[in-house]
Parts: sequence; structure tokens; C-alpha cells
Amino acid sequence: MTSTTSGMTGGGPMGSSGPTFDPYDNTPELIPLRTAAQAGDWPAVRACFAGLGSVDRISSASSLLADIAGVEGFLERAAAESPADPLPRTLLAERYVYIGWDIRSGARAKDVSQDQFSRFHDWLRRAERLLIEVCAEQPSYAPAWTTRLTTARGLQLGQAEARRRYDRLSAHHPHHYRAQTQLLQQVCPKWGGSWEAAHGFARECATGAPDGSNSAAVVALAHIEHWLDLPSGEDAAYLRGVPVRDDLRFAAQVSVLHPDHRPDWNSVGAHSAFAFAFSLGGHYADAAPHFAFLGDRATEYPWQYLPDQRSAFLGFRKAALESRGGGAR
Repeated sequence: MTSTTSGMTGGGPMGSSGPTFDPYDNTPELIPLRTAAQAGDWPAVRACFAGLGSVDRISSASSLLADIAGVEGFLERAAAESPADPLPRTLLAERYVYIGWDIRSGARAKDVSQDQFSRFHDWLRRAERLLIEVCAEQPSYAPAWTTRLTTARGLQLGQAEARRRYDRLSAHHPHHYRAQTQLLQQVCPKWGGSWEAAHGFARECATGAPDGSNSAAVVALAHIEHWLDLPSGEDAAYLRGVPVRDDLRFAAQVSVLHPDHRPDWNSVGAHSAFAFAFSLGGHYADAAPHFAFLGDRATEYPWQYLPDQRSAFLGFRKAALESRGGGAR
């Protein structure tokens, strides 16, 4: 571990202006990709992806690119000009998913209009057509299978189909963190799953992965999703409970706190999950090493679940580091 509780962390010195939830602040290596995408420069975008080197990095970069307004224009041209290349079609499909999800919004189904659902599903079907082609041509192409977990959820294709897609991906790329976080959403009750399935899948991620990987952070995310679904009063009591605390401790020790952990682009999100879950449960000493790693960095998910994520982060971080006597300089 590179983190300490001294104020100098994996995220640099802690300042009063933090935290930043901007993924480009947390992963500055991807700023050139954003610049190229905003300019509509496909050769530069393709060169950025060619230099990433791992499916985890490609998946992270694909997600960020898909969140940039207007990129579908040059991606459509690139897909038409290079019909045998899976990358532009996969990036375009993920952009279609983002467009569709923006229309749907993050509201519960009962609060989404029929018109929103119709347009949402139309965009997801466009994405699915592209992804089916890519996966048929290149069955081991992780970015396409990962995005198909999102389309499966949005198109309500069911638990069995979502799991089939995850299994196809994991056969070639086991312990793929972004895919695991996507399937977790599917197996939660809000998308037709159950808490038994959600916690079972989280345990599968934790026990199946090598020590030091990010995968066990899915345990924290499952508990956060469960907390979110509980009535006021029951939610706080749930995360304060000893069984949940011990589950979180185990998951942290075999993942981001394990001596074999090597920080990567997913580590900020994994540490954010543990910092969030431990803090809401009042387990501040357990949260401290995660905040120490984070410094002034954080990810929107899961902090977006709180009304004022910045103030919550700062307050929890102060309490956590003071619990270890480190202060929050």
C-alpha cells in the first residue's frame, strides 16, 4: 500500500478545496483522449486506445468517451469507414447507451414516462445491434460484452441473459471490475434480482479473485445498494451492524488493503466504496486507510447517493483520519 494517514496520500496532499469527483483529475492520462474526442479526431482517439494496453483501461476510457456530448458523429463515420474494426462500433454503441440513459434518467421506473422509455429503448436497441455483430465476430472482446451488460439491463432481458453475457466475458477476462459492477446492478432487486443474489455475487467476486485485486470492493457496493433500499432508520442501522462491518473488513483486506494491491485506474472507485460504506456505518477507523489513499480524489459513484457529496466526503474524511490520530490537514 502507498497510503498513509499522514496527509500525504496516493491522491497527493489533502487540501481544503477537495475533493474532486472529476475522472480526468483522477486519471489525467486520459485528458488527451478527451481533447481528441472533443475535436472529433478519430485517428488521435484510436491512437489513445491503442496505447492503453489492458481491457480494464480500455473499459474505463470507453465509459468516459461515451459521456462526451456529440462524439457519436465522428464515431458513426469511423464505424462506417472501418467496418471490420470492433473499436469504433463498440465506442459508438456505448455512446448510444449513454444517450438513451440520459433520456430515461436515473429515476425509478414508476417515475419514468412511456415516451422516455420508448426513446430509451430505441437507443439501446441501436447499441445492441452493433454489439451483437462485434461479439459474433470477436467473442473475447471485453469492451463489447461489458456494454452488453448495460443494454441487457436497460432492455429488461432478464437475469439469466445478463449472467450469460457476464460469463461469456469472464471466460476470457475473469475478475473484470467494471463488468462486475454492471452485473451487480442487474442482480439487485431494483432490476429484478434479490439481495440474496446481490450479496452472493459480491462474495463470488471477493473469493474468486486474486488477493490484491479490486474485485472485493463489489462487496462494499452491494452493501451500499442494500442500504439505499432500506427505510430511514433501518438504513443506518444496517451499515452499523457488526456482520456488515466484518464483511467490509474482510473484503478490504483481501483487495485494496492487501500487500499485493497495485493501484490502478479502478482503485479510486474501490477505495471510495469502502470509505463510503464504513463511514455511513460509523466505522471511522476502518474508513481511515481508504480516505488516506484517496486524498482529494473520489468517484461520483457511490457519493452521488448523498445530497451534498462534497460536504459529506469532507466530514467523513475528517472523522476517519482523526479516529486514527492523523488529522485532516
